[in-house]
Amino acid sequence: MADYNITDTVDITDVVCPVTFVKAKVALEELDNGDILSIHMNGGEPVQNVPRSIKDEGHKILKLITNDDGTFDLIVQKAGD
Repeated sequence: MADYNITDTVDITDVVCPVTFVKAKVALEELDNGDILSIHMNGGEPVQNVPRSIKDEGHKILKLITNDDGTFDLIVQKAGD
């Protein structure tokens, strides 16, 4: 994650779809345009659905990192409104 200046981080490993995307979206809404959010999430549905939904909202997916414990970190840049 050192490649990016992370503005904020949200951990959505404790919730299930569709709440995963809702929590990620709320975290993005609290940031300024151009800020970078790291979303820590589980595999399965979250890693399949959250990146797609965030991209559909117009935000930029910078990187998806696979962690040793089976979780993922999605690095997202907030797009302009």
